[in-house]
Amino acid sequence: MPAAENEPRPAKSGTPAKSEKLAKGEKPAQGEKPAKGEKSEQTRTLILETAMRLFQERGYDKTTMRAIAQEAGVSVGNAYYYFAGKEHLIQGFYDRIAAEHQAAVREVLDRETDLQARLSGVLQAWLDIATPYHEFAAQFFKNAADPDSPLSPFSAESEHAREAAIDVHREVLAGAKGKVPAELRDVLPELMWLSQMGLVLYWVFDRSPGSERTRRLADRGARLTARSIALARFRVLRPIVLEIHELFTDFLPGMAQTAVARKS
Repeated sequence: MPAAENEPRPAKSGTPAKSEKLAKGEKPAQGEKPAKGEKSEQTRTLILETAMRLFQERGYDKTTMRAIAQEAGVSVGNAYYYFAGKEHLIQGFYDRIAAEHQAAVREVLDRETDLQARLSGVLQAWLDIATPYHEFAAQFFKNAADPDSPLSPFSAESEHAREAAIDVHREVLAGAKGKVPAELRDVLPELMWLSQMGLVLYWVFDRSPGSERTRRLADRGARLTARSIALARFRVLRPIVLEIHELFTDFLPGMAQTAVARKS
C-alpha cells in the first residue's frame, strides 16, 4: 500500500457536482469572470496538474497532500474537497489518460477497417498520450503493482478508467471487417485490454529512445492479436478463448467484478 502521510486529514465536505464541470473546450469570453462551476473545474485541474508535477519531481511517496495544496496555492481542506487523498489524484490521472485516449483514437477508428491496423493505431495512440508521464509511471509503479493498492489497474477504484479502456477495444472489434462470434464479443475486448496492460508494463521499464522497443512490440502484438482473433472464429477454438478469459476472471483481482457488471 502507498505510504501513509504524516499530516492531519480534514473532514471532507463533499465533492463538486458533475453539472459543475466545464463543457469540453468551453472558455469564458474576454473580460468575463469564470462561472462558479467553471472556477471549480479550474481549481480541480490545477490541483491535479500540480500533483502530477510534484510526483515527477519528488516521487509519489514523498509528496504529501499538504505540499500539493501549498504548491497549487489552495488550502489543504480545499485540496481534500476535490480529492480525498493521493490515491484519488492518481485515479484522476487514470481517468484523464482514458478520456484523452478515447478522443485520440477517433481518427484511426474512423479511417481503418482492418483489425490489425485499428488495434495498432489504438496502442500507438496510447503511447503518444502517455509519453510525457514515462518517468512518473516508473516512480509509482511499485505502488500500483500491489494487488491491494487502489492504484492497481485491477482495483475497484480503477473501474471507471478500466471500463473506458475496455470500451475502446470493444469499438476496435465492432468496426473491423470480419465477424466476431457472438459468444466472444464480450470476452475478447477484456483479453485485448489485458494484453495492453502487458504492453504498459513493458513500457514502464523500457529505456530505449522514444520507447521505440515498446512501439515495435505494440505493432507485433497487434498483428498476433489480429491473427489469434481470426483463428478464434473457428468453432473448435472458441472454448480455448473462453477458458483463457475464465482463468483471468477467476485469478486477477478486479476482473471478477468486471464480469459481474457486464452480465448485470
